[in-house]
Amino acid sequence: MDRLHAMATFVAVAEEAGFAPAARRLGLSPPSVTRAVAELEERLNARLFHRTTRRVQLTSAGERYLSDCRRILQEIEDADSAAAGVHGRLQGRVTITSSVLFGRLVLGPMLLEFLRRHPLLTVTSLQVDRVVNLMEEDIDVAVRIAELPDSSLSARRVGSIGRVLCASPAYLEEHGRPATPEELAAHATIGFAGSAPLSEWTFHRNGARKTLRPRARLQVNNADLAIAAAKDGFGITRVLSYMVAREVEAGALEIILEDYAPPLVPVHVVHRETGQTSARVRALFDFLAERLNGHPAVRQPAGTR
Repeated sequence: MDRLHAMATFVAVAEEAGFAPAARRLGLSPPSVTRAVAELEERLNARLFHRTTRRVQLTSAGERYLSDCRRILQEIEDADSAAAGVHGRLQGRVTITSSVLFGRLVLGPMLLEFLRRHPLLTVTSLQVDRVVNLMEEDIDVAVRIAELPDSSLSARRVGSIGRVLCASPAYLEEHGRPATPEELAAHATIGFAGSAPLSEWTFHRNGARKTLRPRARLQVNNADLAIAAAKDGFGITRVLSYMVAREVEAGALEIILEDYAPPLVPVHVVHRETGQTSARVRALFDFLAERLNGHPAVRQPAGTR
């Protein structure tokens, strides 16, 4: 059995989540794909897939092996391209992650532009509202909206984003506009905290920091739902400024308590350090850093400090 062929077959089965679709992708017969994976498992003395009549799912060993196979196959492709003198034409696969709403509102159009520039490249985007471990989940590039701890990541800061409190004009007309954080106790609030539980809202003014624990009548981990509820007049919510930029500009939401805004949250483009960075990963990293630097979504919003 050719080891590289077996690896490529295994990767196709994993990515297509089935032997038949992998066979169609590779132009092989389903029995030959099944046989190749079985022989690979026998050689490794490890089960790579859980098989049922309805689906094929990676085992924990299979997940680790998939990451290694992808890296090895990509390095071979890069070596072939360099030897053939076509390394200037970027080829292969690049993976990127971001939060869901940032991916939809900001990152998506940039990725389409990047792909149009490089027609031989493939981009896989993972948009989730949690911190992704780039090494464990085989991700090349990430956009992080947070302070970065010391790590093995190479990072470039491209801007900052403010946290804002907002409500609909109708809600504020009916219930009044709070002038201080303490007045929020008399208002309905909508808690949004991503994948973490809501704990507190912080406010800063004249060097002083104040922390409140709002009693949210509605608690969500999805920014779209929090924003929709605020637009519908249900109450006051706190989100990142880029999430409601369009709604504020259109007059559907108004920002409140701007004088008490907490410090801005930095935005970084990062990639994992794994020795020599490939040209395709560096190209995506540099492209996003250039496009995001000065982008309205990551500039200091009016009224924040």
